Amino acid sequence: MQNVTSTCVRNCCLDKGDICLGCFRSLEEIMRWSEADDQERRAILQNALQRKRLNAQFCKSES
Repeated sequence: MQNVTSTCVRNCCLDKGDICLGCFRSLEEIMRWSEADDQERRAILQNALQRKRLNAQFCKSES
């Protein structure tokens, strides 16, 4: 049974690096999600959170 839920916000739009601008998961991570166990899902979510933070910092520095 999978306990870790997706961060999908139904705002799917991939950037040039194949990162979703809605949930910040890579295309590979999105495709892998349904087969991933909770440990792998947590790792995917951690990667997405890091990307989201970097994106926020980048956007803030460009303002």
